[in-house]
Amino acid sequence: MNRVKENIKKFLLNYNVKIVGFGKIPEDIKPLEIGENLPRAIVFGYPLSKSVLDTIKDRPTLIYKHHYKTVNWILDQTAYHLVRLIEEKGKRAIAIPASQTVDWETQKGHISHKKLAKEAGLGFIGRSGLLIHPIFGAQVRYVSILTDLNFEPDQISNADCGACRKCIEACPANAITADGVDLSCCLSQLKEFSKIRGIGQYICGICVKVCNGRN
Repeated sequence: MNRVKENIKKFLLNYNVKIVGFGKIPEDIKPLEIGENLPRAIVFGYPLSKSVLDTIKDRPTLIYKHHYKTVNWILDQTAYHLVRLIEEKGKRAIAIPASQTVDWETQKGHISHKKLAKEAGLGFIGRSGLLIHPIFGAQVRYVSILTDLNFEPDQISNADCGACRKCIEACPANAITADGVDLSCCLSQLKEFSKIRGIGQYICGICVKVCNGRN
């Protein structure tokens, strides 16, 4: 089983992917639209550019929007190639888009990448509601592959935000508190940001910028 994981990690290194985890899909996480019984998840990510994040002050910038879309595109392309590899070996796999809204009312995608990433040992869910990687903090974009490959899940992190309050202090909507994030308040702010000329989508990046882990 460990050989399966090592082979996948080696394959992903060809695409410069160094953040990868393997986990089970908990019963309380149900993918939308997908009826396949695929019990495991491979989750991998690319760090965002610090130079681009530095352009964000009190609102998303056009360069951040482009970078955000580019990283998502690279993740989706890489996931496609990994799915092809798995299927060629006679197993099933479905790549979940890095960023695609399925339920518009709740702003949910097919499945929660951050929850799967937590289950795959890549970090913990922070006060901002984002996946906090031990080195890169919240500054990583993720993609997930659901599969019936058999492998040993990675160990789940028991870390937390501790005394850090960076995202609480930085949030322009005051949506983040010590108890977590008010999603409706966050969404309202995203809607306002989407009205900025050239932005046109629900992005922010402020809490991502300030949560930089140990890097």
